[in-house]
Amino acid sequence: MAEENIFLFVPNLIGYARIALALVAFFLMPCCPVPAVFCYLLSALLDAFDGHAARALNQGTKFGAMLDMLTDRCATMCLLVNLALLYPSYTFIFQLSMSLDIASHWLHLHSSMMKGSTSHKAIDLSGNPILRLYYTSRPVLFVMCMGNELFFCLLYVLYYIEEPAAWLLWLLGVCAVVCLLKSGISLLHLVTASRNMAAIDMADREKERTKSK
Repeated sequence: MAEENIFLFVPNLIGYARIALALVAFFLMPCCPVPAVFCYLLSALLDAFDGHAARALNQGTKFGAMLDMLTDRCATMCLLVNLALLYPSYTFIFQLSMSLDIASHWLHLHSSMMKGSTSHKAIDLSGNPILRLYYTSRPVLFVMCMGNELFFCLLYVLYYIEEPAAWLLWLLGVCAVVCLLKSGISLLHLVTASRNMAAIDMADREKERTKSK
């Protein structure tokens, strides 16, 4: 039987395509807002397809979960860096958003992996009900993630539009609410993951004390 190449699994190939699209978007952001946003949102949209491929082909891997999470976090961070340049008065808010997003997801992924999960999206059904709904309901997860990304993309695009249409401003308002909700979920991620890590530490310390007796 031929040895499997994890790096060539279909979900991971989709992940590489997401990275390529994100890099193109970052390169175009200083000069070409429309193609930049198109590439960025397409990269974000493909996030749904790599998960489907992993489940359908039984190709879920720890590497794929890490690649997926890092691509999401780095893409959002780079967009927020650009927004900080366009809206310098709101730099501190963008910095807080970046810090919360990266810290909460990293700690959540790390604690999930230490508990034996293959993905940060594999949630203990006995855990927090909000996180359970967030990760087990695909429509909720999709709306929250895309609404959050669309909010930042709209901020970026509207910078270049002198008189935006009313529907764009309305959409921005709706996405702003989604963004705030997702920030709240990120904060909940941080608290829950911190408690999980503390519980793992306590269990490890108890094992050490048992061995020393």
